[in-house]
Amino acid sequence: MRIPFLNRLRPLLSLNDPQWGRGSKGDKQDGKKPEDGPPDLDQLWRDFNQSIARMFGKNGGGDGGNAGGSPADSLFAKIGFGVIVAVLAFFWMISGFFIVQEGQTGVVTTFGKYSYQTSPGFNWRWPAPIQAHEIVNVQQVRTVEVGYRNNVKNKQAKEALMLTDDENIIDIQFAVQYKLKDAAKWLYSNRDQEEMIRQVAETAIREIVGRSKMDFVLYEGREKVALDVNMLMQQVLDRYDSGAQITNVTMQAVQPPEQVQAAFDDAVKAGQDKERQKNEGQAYANDVIPKARGEASRMLQDAEGYRSKVIANAEGNAARFKQVLVEYQKAPAVTRDRMYLETMQQIFSSTTKLMMDTKNANNMIYLPLDKLNSQGENGARTNAPAVSNSAPTDTMSTVEVRGNKDGRVRDSRDRESR
Repeated sequence: MRIPFLNRLRPLLSLNDPQWGRGSKGDKQDGKKPEDGPPDLDQLWRDFNQSIARMFGKNGGGDGGNAGGSPADSLFAKIGFGVIVAVLAFFWMISGFFIVQEGQTGVVTTFGKYSYQTSPGFNWRWPAPIQAHEIVNVQQVRTVEVGYRNNVKNKQAKEALMLTDDENIIDIQFAVQYKLKDAAKWLYSNRDQEEMIRQVAETAIREIVGRSKMDFVLYEGREKVALDVNMLMQQVLDRYDSGAQITNVTMQAVQPPEQVQAAFDDAVKAGQDKERQKNEGQAYANDVIPKARGEASRMLQDAEGYRSKVIANAEGNAARFKQVLVEYQKAPAVTRDRMYLETMQQIFSSTTKLMMDTKNANNMIYLPLDKLNSQGENGARTNAPAVSNSAPTDTMSTVEVRGNKDGRVRDSRDRESR
């Protein structure tokens, strides 16, 4: 039965044969009329079924008395089928091998249910349809943009505009960077992972901004807002079993809405001018107030010194007067004469007048003109310290000669020294 089956199959496989569809020489030798057209497909299918039946030890019917077949043909068919099954089983088993690169992990499922994770390297699992695997990159830093897409100019107003605690609208654009810490949770705990990260980021930023003032978010609190958003996002993602680890939150743009940007800039400039003027006033105050305080302290110290001086002089004069009083009580005449002489000495030591006694006057009178001139110059400097350079200083020295008892003047001369 094997040879007739091959003979029937040969015309089908030899399409370029000029005798294709007209029968074979073997058919002519058997005295059969050549057939016109292609071979009978039904007969080919019946022959194939009979061959399979004989391979499993069954006797199948056929045409021309070839239903039985030889034992050698049956053994050869069994061996061939076993080899085919072994080759197919071999290729099916080796299809379960897969390689995981460094920084990646393999997630294996059994009939669609999660089983385990593999480490980097050469791994094997049961081939399909028993098990399947998916390789996930856990070292890659992924980025989700909130408020914009690819460029800050490509703004998403629905995500970027939010309300602050002082009822002001603010425009925030930021990016969230994250890694995967559990590939299985990342794959099977949530459906759309990236959209989930974006929604969590938007929720966290709206909560943080809603509890903050506008000026705080715009200026000094930008870094704190980013840290708070990072912490809040991680808490929410852990509750969702997302398997993601937030690494960084970067503020790209924080500003008022475009519709009020000009008015806000004017308000900011006015605030800056106010601060500048306050700083200038504070600087002037810092310069004037210490000087005034120093001057006041100096005046107080001068007054205190003058007070101490006056009190000390008064106490000293009082003590000296008491001492003089004691001596005066012991010898009034002598003390009175001594006090008179000391007083006249003090008076005449600073005057330019020369008193002479004319009763016992002689022809030769010595007048100390150099001392008189020097005393006059000293007195002029003391009384008038600022004198013009163009006008010389004149000092008048007066010599007075007193007369006798009858009132006649013997000599009176005025001398002028320059």
